[in-house]
Amino acid sequence: MIVETRTARLRLTEPLRISRSVMAARDAVVLTVRHGGLSGSGEAVSSEHLGLPVELIHRQFFSVQRKLESAANPEDAFDRLRSGSSDSLVPGLAPGVVAAVEAALLDLVGKRAGLPAHQLLGAPAVPAATTARTIGITPPAGAAALAARLAAAGFTVLKVKAGSADPAEDLARVEAVRIGAPGARLLLDPNGAWTVEAARTLIPRFADLGVEAVEQPIPPGTPDALADLAQSSPLPVIADEDAVSFRDAVRLAGRVHGVNVKLAKCGGPSVALRICAALRGTGTDVMLGCLTASSLGIAPAVHLVDRARWVDLDGHLLLAHDPWQGIGGADGTVRPSDRAGLGVHRVPDPTPDPGTDPATDPATDARPGARPDAGSRA
Repeated sequence: MIVETRTARLRLTEPLRISRSVMAARDAVVLTVRHGGLSGSGEAVSSEHLGLPVELIHRQFFSVQRKLESAANPEDAFDRLRSGSSDSLVPGLAPGVVAAVEAALLDLVGKRAGLPAHQLLGAPAVPAATTARTIGITPPAGAAALAARLAAAGFTVLKVKAGSADPAEDLARVEAVRIGAPGARLLLDPNGAWTVEAARTLIPRFADLGVEAVEQPIPPGTPDALADLAQSSPLPVIADEDAVSFRDAVRLAGRVHGVNVKLAKCGGPSVALRICAALRGTGTDVMLGCLTASSLGIAPAVHLVDRARWVDLDGHLLLAHDPWQGIGGADGTVRPSDRAGLGVHRVPDPTPDPGTDPATDPATDARPGARPDAGSRA
């Protein structure tokens, strides 16, 4: 097998503000594995919050390159990766890197077999799914206008970010979104910004505004406190930052109402499937979430949407230009492809601005030293 990497700058249409950061762009490193005239690709995105700069992604891809190139065939490499055995292809690598390697092999093996990714992952068919669309921390008037535009485009689930210094601003934003999109289901995500005491006071007030569930209301690091909060909450409580790994999810099984499973955080589709199996029957449902990424980065999760109660796969919809296509979402619905592999394809880059040198522009830079992101979306 031949292994290649390429770095692209993913710029957002407008900066996204959450309680801990503001993000305008991030770098994505694409890993492509070629064999027998076919290729498969996966994407790892940089994240300051996760401690994953683009330079580290490149180093870790390089560390696995020889193992991929020496594998007997893509199927053998894919099986070794999914087995998690001691001779795994990716010991000690960041979960986002492991997820990208698995995605690339899933894409390539699917193309070689003529099967879509979801069939390789054990589902004969996966239906289209309604996805949430995120509204960042923004003034109420802007939030209302955006909510109205999204509702007109077909979105029926909106996730509103919270965690302003003054909780009254968050309440006003949710009220405005409700006015702008009166028929939409609302999710709330403070990204861990509230104290336990504040959460106990605020969650009932957001419930009165029609919020359906709240994601990670208190800071991560005290999952027992999150579980205690969930027991008395009038709204379902979904763990996110406190449920990164398989072990985290199992610890909270039956103690919170939901767990946000993000492939870039847990380590890829195989680990996500293990989490879904472990949670089944415990009373804890699955949310499928994502980081801000291209359609390539989001695609593996789209092939798992049949396992989730909540789907929040809108990271590609926040981009000014998505370099990949194939999973939909612009009308509020993501669609697993029946094409072989992940079912996504590259699209031409936009025309560079006059005076921009494509050889050095971060949007097309293939060197490992491209700039890290200016924040993170969780």
